[in-house]
Amino acid sequence: MKRLATQAAERVKRAGHVDVFSHIDPDGITSGTIASQALERLGIDHEMHFLKKLDSRAVEEIKDRNPEAVWFTDLGSGLFHRLADLSGVITDHHLPSEVVVPGGDRDDLRDYMTPDMVHVNPHLVGIDGTSELSSSGTAYLVARALSRENQDLAALGAVGAVGDLQDRAQGRLVGANREVVGDGERSGVLQVIRDLRLFGRETRPVFRLLQYAHDPPLPHLTEDAEACIVFFLELGIDLKGEGGWRRWIDLEAEEKRTVVSELVMSLLQKGYGHAQARRLTGEVYLLPREEEGTPLHDAKEFATLLNACGRYEAGEVGYLVCRGDRGEAYKQALGLLKGHRRHIVTSLDVVDDVGVESLDHIQWFHGGDRIKDTVVGIAAGMVLGSGSVKQDMPLFAFAQAEDGVKVSARASQRLLQRGLNLAVVVREAAAKVGGEGGGHAVAAGATIPPGTEDEFLRIADGMVGVQLQA
Repeated sequence: MKRLATQAAERVKRAGHVDVFSHIDPDGITSGTIASQALERLGIDHEMHFLKKLDSRAVEEIKDRNPEAVWFTDLGSGLFHRLADLSGVITDHHLPSEVVVPGGDRDDLRDYMTPDMVHVNPHLVGIDGTSELSSSGTAYLVARALSRENQDLAALGAVGAVGDLQDRAQGRLVGANREVVGDGERSGVLQVIRDLRLFGRETRPVFRLLQYAHDPPLPHLTEDAEACIVFFLELGIDLKGEGGWRRWIDLEAEEKRTVVSELVMSLLQKGYGHAQARRLTGEVYLLPREEEGTPLHDAKEFATLLNACGRYEAGEVGYLVCRGDRGEAYKQALGLLKGHRRHIVTSLDVVDDVGVESLDHIQWFHGGDRIKDTVVGIAAGMVLGSGSVKQDMPLFAFAQAEDGVKVSARASQRLLQRGLNLAVVVREAAAKVGGEGGGHAVAAGATIPPGTEDEFLRIADGMVGVQLQA
């Protein structure tokens, strides 16, 4: 990866102007910001562009611009064969396309490169891009190869990785991500602590922290505000302080230990097992230069703020926040986050209304035009994580989009260990019905023509069955 990053850095240095194209999710926004700041520090003129997706039409529009040089972040690997005649750099972590440079050998790394296009992707060198290095981490390695001055950008690399849930399976960032985390700590822009990993440590009243917990769901507490309040009162923990509702960061160390101990005991008594109980605690990534008690101080909350920007097609706002804007852009981002939370609640209500149906090997729901296409994947992930649907089947979700039907597929890590690869399933099933898709083994997406959902599901169901039986 370091050799590839060095090659990419040398390619970037030769450019007079670079068009940066990035995805709109947290990993994409942080990746694009890393690229932008690295270019600015070099004095290289550049322009930032955010894309909901990179498909054939978007590729042609980019080529029509006739850019001197491009830098794709969190995009590009899935369509490398269509980008090979451009000049620049791809820093991505999604599975590379099955089709490589015409006449090339898919097992030969050189056939994912051209003299003018350097392709940096962990999958190309045997690193798992789903769990061991995100796009923001990949972009960070190139930025660091450009200049050691860029080590402070490691904080954004960690935010992107957390936003892509790369810390979820083991309760910490692993693999090549550790190098990014280490640089962040050494630079003073990242602090790693061991603590409760539930979302909202910095900003939510502490009882809400438990009420909205879904990873794992807490028996008799999740979705029950009154029960959560009683839980703390029975432990003798005051819920209010001088400043109002107390947050997790406001609790004393002994109070925190008491809460965690009680939650672990509750999970074990309900038969969840030690593996589930261990998921309550782990590494938490803080940004010490940001104000405590804000979404920017905790990597998980920072990523969710960026997610709200991207999902409502305001990637530029998230980018400005990452660049340090704590004025108007930050205010806009907080407003988007508030609306995002309302829309998620509404989307989950829609899923309850339409219901989840099952085939032989997969389950699915269709949100139609009632769930935003940029949010349907989040809804699918939350439904799967809630434990309310089958855990031994991947979940496919549909929503209407401007250019067709959006497909989002999610699965548990346990299915990954059994051989499931949703990136392959979604890509091939979409192609057979006239669409395009790709992604990761446990989280993938596509756009397919309206009316092809049943055929897509039939193909996907058969492919998943073969993968899980292998």
